[in-house]
Amino acid sequence: MTPYNTLIDSHAHIYGPEFKDDFADMLKRAEEAGVGEIIVVGTDVATSRAACELATRHENLYCAVGIHPHDAATVTEKCYEDIRHMVNSCTKVVAIGEIGLDFYRDRSPRHLQEEVFRRFIRLAREVSLPVIIHDRDAHDRVMAIVMEEDAGAVGGVFHCFSGDLQMASRCIDLGFHISIPGTVTYPSNENLRQVVQGTKIEKMLVETDCPYLTPVPHRGKRNEPAYVSITAAG
Repeated sequence: MTPYNTLIDSHAHIYGPEFKDDFADMLKRAEEAGVGEIIVVGTDVATSRAACELATRHENLYCAVGIHPHDAATVTEKCYEDIRHMVNSCTKVVAIGEIGLDFYRDRSPRHLQEEVFRRFIRLAREVSLPVIIHDRDAHDRVMAIVMEEDAGAVGGVFHCFSGDLQMASRCIDLGFHISIPGTVTYPSNENLRQVVQGTKIEKMLVETDCPYLTPVPHRGKRNEPAYVSITAAG
């Protein structure tokens, strides 16, 4: 059990090649920085499986399983079956995600992104797990689908929150938390700092989204769970 005064990195992708050479040292640095637990988040079937395997091997790691909107065009019925099997077979699964919409890169057709998002919300409700939502340049559609599919019944988190304070309040009213990444330390990101200042601390999580979104003063280098302490302090 994590002590009350330790941190949780609520969103990390530490199964990739970026961590291959120093995985154990990376976990040690996280511990020394006061990070008691890490949620390893999958973005497709393969990485979801990798997240489960890591969580099974390490006591302080937990995992989330799902398929990122970038890969919505490749999702088959077997993909849903595989994710469901992970939920049923791995006791360390704590959420369905990362799922959602990405209208910035549009790597999958938007109608397919929306279809997959809806399917995974329904799965989350079926298995009574919260959702981890990816929302990039798709605020209106994400909020509409969240309400239409009653995602608030299971709740969850808007990861790497990028909306304004009004949207944050709507998310919280629907039963969600918002998660703050290292971008809050970027000098130009005054909007996110305003969201943080206007939101109750018990409704916010912190995350690295590592290896991405490295906070100042390490910006430009690989991000890692230890740096969530910088985001929390900022």
